[in-house]
Amino acid sequence: MAEKTLENLFYDTLKDIYYAERKILKSLPKMARGAQSAELKAAFETHREETEGQIERLQQVFDIIGKRAMGKTCDAIEGILAEGEEILEEYEGTDALDAGLIASAQAVEHYEITRYGTLKRWATLLGYEDAARLLDETLQEESKTDESLTALADARANDKARGEAA
Repeated sequence: MAEKTLENLFYDTLKDIYYAERKILKSLPKMARGAQSAELKAAFETHREETEGQIERLQQVFDIIGKRAMGKTCDAIEGILAEGEEILEEYEGTDALDAGLIASAQAVEHYEITRYGTLKRWATLLGYEDAARLLDETLQEESKTDESLTALADARANDKARGEAA
């Protein structure tokens, strides 16, 4: 069996997040359509645009390491997105829908934050400084999106879900 190294692990994890980002990109329009508040719809649309840029940056990282950009099935994101689909179906038309969609979106963000944080560290250790910079740019976007979602939840969605006037 061939030796497994940090370089292999970096490449495998890069393929994982590439797959995840492409799946997320496909799911964001449906989440936007399902959202009740205009602010949440806009947040999902903004993140869709950011995700397109994040995929482009990942393609640049693949180029930097001299590997073909390709995905590897990510069971974690499949499960997280399936939970989001359940929220859409089970809470459609209720005051709790937006709170559930925000929670689902934050589960996605937290997964991405862990992946990008790890990939950035490994890129630095492997001497891929340009890749680390690109990965950090995406990490900062994902963190900002998470904070924005928290603000939306705190400003309106959670109180509405509790049955309080928003």
